Amino acid sequence: MNTHSLRLAVLLARLALLLSFATAAAHAADKETFVLVHGATAGGWEWKRTGKFLSDDGHTVYRATLTGLGERMHLNSTNVDLQTHVSDVVNLILFEDLHDVVLTGHSYGGMVITGVMDRVPDRIKHVVFLDAAVPDDGMSLWDHFGSKGPADPTRFGDGFMQVPWVKADAKPPYSVKHSIQCFNQPVSYKNPAAKSLEVTYVAFVPKDKSAEDRAKTDKSWQRAVARGWTIRTFTGGHVAQQEDPRGVATLIEESIHDRNKPASTK
Repeated sequence: MNTHSLRLAVLLARLALLLSFATAAAHAADKETFVLVHGATAGGWEWKRTGKFLSDDGHTVYRATLTGLGERMHLNSTNVDLQTHVSDVVNLILFEDLHDVVLTGHSYGGMVITGVMDRVPDRIKHVVFLDAAVPDDGMSLWDHFGSKGPADPTRFGDGFMQVPWVKADAKPPYSVKHSIQCFNQPVSYKNPAAKSLEVTYVAFVPKDKSAEDRAKTDKSWQRAVARGWTIRTFTGGHVAQQEDPRGVATLIEESIHDRNKPASTK
């Protein structure tokens, strides 16, 4: 090999090495830290398959289980309230020393992550509300639904929301009773830093339903629009993360790049 060929070979080898470093850095930059928060009566188990897909994609995933629910049902009590659950997630983030978190909440979990946004906005990179409640400051879940209490009193007793589909011989994982104080306690959403976070609202819309009709009646959707959040829809039922875990995992990953629009001045 002559001198010119040798120099060219060395140059190409260096370029290949630099390209591999750049590619590795790009891939590393794409890896995120997800904190997934479940809805009422459920547990972290509900996110196991979706979380597995996110982990397989190279991300770090934390599936929170709120006090008194899921594998923590032995801590169930009528003293458990919304602030207990907000603290569950805040402390998970703080004690695991997580930063640039992609915070995701489903259903009742929207109440929880709203409180988390208010308390530790500096730890959060993006927030995703998956078919979740979007409350205003000082609003409880009952307020969100425009009621003073449960619509079906037969499902509520002894300070808990009872779930009729749980049978005595049911084997884990399954939904469990849920303290009513989680639904009647107001949430705090007043921190300016929380209100500046990038947020995506996702509506799970069944195949036989219209997204346009949903937008007309969905208070969470309407608040998200007023705040300038990105709106997405996903075909599926209220627990789409169990029906199509791969699809929901991909949806969450894609949502990270969403950016807020100017908030409504109305």
